[in-house]
Amino acid sequence: MLLPSILGNFGEPLLYLLALGYGLGSFVGEVRDMPYVTFLASGIVVSSAMFTASFESMYSAYTRMEAQRTWDAMLTTPIDVDDLVVGEAVWAATKSLVSGVCILVVGFGLGAMESWLALLALPVVMLTGLCFASMGLVVTSVARSYDFFLYYTTLVITPMLMLGGVFFPLERMPEVIQRVSGVLPLTHAVALVRPLVTGAAPGSVVLHLLVLIIYTVVAGSLAIGLIRKRMTA
Repeated sequence: MLLPSILGNFGEPLLYLLALGYGLGSFVGEVRDMPYVTFLASGIVVSSAMFTASFESMYSAYTRMEAQRTWDAMLTTPIDVDDLVVGEAVWAATKSLVSGVCILVVGFGLGAMESWLALLALPVVMLTGLCFASMGLVVTSVARSYDFFLYYTTLVITPMLMLGGVFFPLERMPEVIQRVSGVLPLTHAVALVRPLVTGAAPGSVVLHLLVLIIYTVVAGSLAIGLIRKRMTA
């Protein structure tokens, strides 16, 4: 299972960067004074973290909770629900970090990363993964079947991907879209990472980090409360 997972982490960003970065990029040219493939690669780094952490904290966590009853067994040990939820979130974030490393390797290999400062994106990737893992665990805490996750994926994750600045600059969108995008965690993660791949320092660092941390803490606390209630019901 490890080898297919690693190959998937390399294969998907390679496909995106070749098909969109170079294919569509040949028509788009430059965006914000950088090649479109660089613009795209910087967004895919964090969007991949979002997807990896979300799916791990939903489908895999739900399997451990309901199908395998692994969580029940874990709670017979000295750990409590708080430890369990934090452990799940950190594990999902770690997998998102692995995904981010793979994308950076592919990006450097294709010349999409213009500066070694892009390596500083890895802590942001980890925080982004932790943020979306916490949010995913909230969904898992109220899910009654695997099908329930389709609502979250369709109504939250996919719109966030489209409105988070991954594929196109948000300043060209209507003002109402920009305002909505401004409260989305993915937007702030992209804003932190994109300048780094070109060797520039991101602006409003404290604001972007604060938004991600607030989402993480609020969602994590809510997930702990809801999962505690579900596991003791």
